[in-house]
Parts: sequence; C-alpha cells; structure tokens
Amino acid sequence: MIEVLDAGQVRRARVAGALVADILQALRTRASVGTNLLQIDQWAEEMVLAAGATSCYVDYAPSFGRGPFGHYICTAVNDAVLHGRPHDHQLAEGDLLTLDLAVVKDGVAADSAVSFLVGAARPPQAVALIAATERALDAAIAAARPGGRTGDISHAIGTVLTGAGYTVNNDFGGHGIGSTMHQDPHIANTGRPGRGYRLRPGVLLAVEPWVMADTDELVTDPDGWTLRSATGCLTAHSEHTIVITEHGAEVLTLPSPDRG
Repeated sequence: MIEVLDAGQVRRARVAGALVADILQALRTRASVGTNLLQIDQWAEEMVLAAGATSCYVDYAPSFGRGPFGHYICTAVNDAVLHGRPHDHQLAEGDLLTLDLAVVKDGVAADSAVSFLVGAARPPQAVALIAATERALDAAIAAARPGGRTGDISHAIGTVLTGAGYTVNNDFGGHGIGSTMHQDPHIANTGRPGRGYRLRPGVLLAVEPWVMADTDELVTDPDGWTLRSATGCLTAHSEHTIVITEHGAEVLTLPSPDRG
C-alpha cells in the first residue's frame, strides 16, 4: 500500500516528525559513557508516552524478527547496525551508537535514526562511516522530487556510499510511511535512476542509508532482532522522514534548531 497524504495529514506528519527529532536529540544529549541501553529505552518510553504518542516498535512483530520487539527504541552499538534491541549494556568511550525511533502521533507515523560517537573519542573510521551515511542521506533528499522515481533516490544513495569505498547491502532500506511505519514503496540503498515508483506530492518516505565498514553481509543476534556486520566491523545508519511537496522534499525529522 502506498498512501498519499492530504493537507491535514501532512500537518500531522510534521508534528510527528518534530516529536521524533526532538526525542532523538534529547537522547543523544543524555547518552554518555556509562549510560545503559535499557536506560535509553526507558527515557524514550517516558518521552513518547508524555507526548501522547504511540510506539511503532513495542508490539512490532514482522517476519524478520523474533516475536514482538518489546522496546521503544532501537539501540545499535559499533558492529550492530539495524533493529538493535536494547539490553543490559553500558556505553564506553568511543562507542558508535545508533538510535532509531518511530512513533505514531495523531494517526501519522514518523521514523528517524542518527549515529554518533559516545564521549570525546573520534576514531577516524567511525567518523568517516557516519559522515558517509549523512552525505548519502542529503543526496537522497535532494533527489526526491515530484515526478521523479524511487530509483533516483536509491541511485543517489548508492553513488555516495560506493564512492566512499563501501559495499551496499540491499536486504533492508527505506520505505513508505504514513498511518503505519512500514509501507510500500521499498527504497533500496542502490539502484538505477528513472526506475521505480513515480513520486507525487503527499507521499511520505523514510529514507535510510546504512553501511558497514568492510562487508555487505549481515548476521542476526541470538535475540532474533539485532543485525550486525558479519565481520564485526563498525557500522552507521542515518534516516529522515520526508514528504514530497510540489517543490521537492520537505524533511520532517529535523531537530528543533534546524527547523525553519
């Protein structure tokens, strides 16, 4: 199903997107050396519920996971890249942490992820990985315009990531979003321009470049959810929810200081 939002739904999507962005920003500020991943999940729960929103994750039970996810946020550390299930783990100096959050507010969902380094350490490989996903996300947003195709977005992402020397896994990628978190169309992180679904105003998309330092192969943790690089290498993941407008793409999940 591909939803096309009306003007009222787009207004509500902006509210949902702002909520997701501001929660992620608050969690990023709080996360520090010694913070437990379960504490981050608790903070996320408190903020989501206080805002009158609903988690997209707690009861989420897709075919690729083992039963309901059971938590309010995905927390992926170092070699973990997607669907990181919070567990009893304390963050250390220099850890590469990805937080991925999706909520429904007033009937519309928003989804965003951010990767960052914990503490003051700045390992060059980690910095480069994060920067590559952020550049790929910027390129994807620039390529998303009415009349364009989802393949244009995929091509923009893949060009940046492969140009930075990384291989790309297409098992998971971006997706349509609306009244529910995961919808069509699928947005692969590589692709051919001019192919795929034709974009139109009112279409909401979650665009999410992610990459692993030296492999394109994933392995699944015993928890049935957390996906890691097969080689144990570092990973990074950046994501925004955007809406296609008459003039291009509007990013809905920018933190407060970046919203105009």
